[in-house]
Amino acid sequence: MEFFYVSLLCLFVFLVSLSLHFLFYKNKSSLSGPLPPGKTGWPVVGESLEFLSTGWKGHPEKFIFDRMAKYSSIVFKTHLLGEQAAVFCGASGNKFLFSNENKLVQAWWPNSVNKVFPSSTQTSSKEEAIKMRKMLPNFFKPEALQRYVGIMDHIAQRHFASGWENHDQVVVFPLAKRYTFWLACRLFLSVEDPNHVAKFTDPFDILASGLISIPIDLPGTPFNRAIKASNFIRKELVAIIKQRKINLGEGKASATQDILSHMLLTSDENGKFMQELDIADKILGLLIGGHDTASSACTFIVKYLAELPEIYEGVYKEQMEIAKSKAPGELLKWEDIQKMKYSWNVACEVLRLAPPLQGAFREALSDFIFNGFSIPKGWKIYWSANSTHKSPDFFPEPEKFDPSRFEGNGPAPYTYVPFGGGPRMCPGKEYARLEILIFMHHLVKRFKWEKLIPDEKIVVNPMPIPAKGLPVRLYSHNLQA
Repeated sequence: MEFFYVSLLCLFVFLVSLSLHFLFYKNKSSLSGPLPPGKTGWPVVGESLEFLSTGWKGHPEKFIFDRMAKYSSIVFKTHLLGEQAAVFCGASGNKFLFSNENKLVQAWWPNSVNKVFPSSTQTSSKEEAIKMRKMLPNFFKPEALQRYVGIMDHIAQRHFASGWENHDQVVVFPLAKRYTFWLACRLFLSVEDPNHVAKFTDPFDILASGLISIPIDLPGTPFNRAIKASNFIRKELVAIIKQRKINLGEGKASATQDILSHMLLTSDENGKFMQELDIADKILGLLIGGHDTASSACTFIVKYLAELPEIYEGVYKEQMEIAKSKAPGELLKWEDIQKMKYSWNVACEVLRLAPPLQGAFREALSDFIFNGFSIPKGWKIYWSANSTHKSPDFFPEPEKFDPSRFEGNGPAPYTYVPFGGGPRMCPGKEYARLEILIFMHHLVKRFKWEKLIPDEKIVVNPMPIPAKGLPVRLYSHNLQA
């Protein structure tokens, strides 16, 4: 079936390419410098299939490093997702892109994203993201997140009680997704009832898988199912939004209880308030971003702690010191999170080796020169976390798991980029830190575990995921949780 979708994709890209062919060549760049070295691959599809297939095989860095060795360790050209593209590599490439956001480059997504995330205001996903970034800092700044630590701890306790305890074996990735999605529903929407959360779970899984599928909108395709799931979720969100407006008016909800209330009560610079569908669009994007990447990170933390008993012992010792300092029934506090220094170093090393965000695209706003090579206006630019994360130039013995890399000042600037960088650094970085550390706390104080598939394959599509979801056997510490 996947080959059928690939054939349809090739036909789709071919037709689009024909329509743009003459326009493209009539608008050649006026830059005098040479284009970056590299190749554009097969007609129409370029190198897209090779780019994607290295991830499907579990080694997305191979596409990058093979071309860095062959063409240039700084920048090379290719053809991805139907677009002429340049790949910027290394710390210098990251610094250039992150420092020139909205100057020489801007965020870029395929048009298919706008079909799955249709905006009620007829603006693009890029414009909606800019609006969202202006709104989120107040909610995601550390002083605002402090009051949510107890809520997150409470949700984590319920999650482990229902999904992990009294089980000899579990499959980690689905459970990690359930945990992070439950947190996102509670903190963004104040939806806490597991049955209500479950109503969203399957549609969101369909939506997430469709986002990374071949963008062919025909009945039965993953992309078509994603669009239908998006429409269903938006309808459900509008119902929640309508009820919240009533509750706010009657004093049954507070202005500061979650992001939804914040959106309903916050106006833009012109004094206008967002419409219900506009809020639903933004909440939809937040729910996707708020749990998908963190669930991948939590899953790989379980993987590495199973493989590295000495690392597990360090995390266990730190977390048990915190657990023993708490009175029975006392929830975690912000001060407890700040004590989890070794645990966060371990999480950071996991994010280096298995970054949920493998990279991202930008679009050139104008012609410019980078490292002596011309980048024409309109070209797409891809940066890859692996070009630094797995490079011995920046991380000696890059395949070795070593949390001490993050002691002191940590890695050099622009080398460690699991959350991006510059103006487009993930605004939820601190939120992700909280949910990951709280997950680690409850996990290690309850269990040790071992992998049931020692050499389980890793698939990157587009986030790294164990092919079978990481089944493990649990060994309870028999401690009161």
